[in-house]
Amino acid sequence: MFPVLSSPTVRAPLPHSLDASYALRYDARVRGWFMLDSYLPTFLLTVLYLLSIWLGNKYMKNRPALPLRGVLTLYNLGITLLSAYMLVELILSSWEGGYNLQCQALTSAGEADIRVARVLWWYYFSKLIEFLDTIFFVLRKKTSQITFLHVYHHASMFNIWWCVLNWIPCGQSFFGPTLNSFIHILMYSYYGLSVFPSMHKYLWWKKYLTQAQLVQFVLTITHTMSAVVRPCGFPLGCLIFQSSYMLTLVILFLNFYVQTYRKKPVKKDMEEPPAGKEVKNGFSKAYLTATNGVINKKAQ
Repeated sequence: MFPVLSSPTVRAPLPHSLDASYALRYDARVRGWFMLDSYLPTFLLTVLYLLSIWLGNKYMKNRPALPLRGVLTLYNLGITLLSAYMLVELILSSWEGGYNLQCQALTSAGEADIRVARVLWWYYFSKLIEFLDTIFFVLRKKTSQITFLHVYHHASMFNIWWCVLNWIPCGQSFFGPTLNSFIHILMYSYYGLSVFPSMHKYLWWKKYLTQAQLVQFVLTITHTMSAVVRPCGFPLGCLIFQSSYMLTLVILFLNFYVQTYRKKPVKKDMEEPPAGKEVKNGFSKAYLTATNGVINKKAQ
């Protein structure tokens, strides 16, 4: 079953009570949703993603880079619109359900929980679509941007959100995707604008997007841990795992930020750009190096 964007369909009845054992079982409300009943498709698509990077770089080694400007424009616009939909729908559905910002259980909001779960399915599926970020790197021969952080973030998010949809598809899970959807509206708008050389002079705010990404991680960890301080029945193990995963992103992202924006070049007149400066071509979702936009005029 494919979760639609429109009115909700009939689901299995909600359990009357939620205990720890239920929280660790597959959520019956998402049974039959596209790609959720088996982990195999998510796993195989992730393996295909990793193989595509390796084989794609080999294929493109002796071939010219592809500009892909028209494709990039449509892609960035599509991700921006999808992010806008998810942001608005998550705000409206959590408001409808009277979600508690400090801690929200999995089955206390009735039909609003189903509405949230439906949006989070699109959030999960968007992580598959965003594999194209890396594929565009490969086709444009931006191999220096395919870092450990980039691949780690893309591959792990897709798999983690399969687990989220199956076990904790609503409740406390809504907050991170709400923030991330807002950040993605800004980021993919930046990517889309960076395709056009005439817009480059207006794209001075890249560094602030990087800072916003860091703030997003910290706020998500804070929100997650608030449910540990004031429990409401949301599975404790999931809260600890999410906080730990987000902490790895903070560490890796801070390292990127320091290397990119704080490290001063040894010589200002050197012809080759200093380490980390290749990010002038753009930046990716995870760490705000180039995902697909073209910001460096010399690279065009």
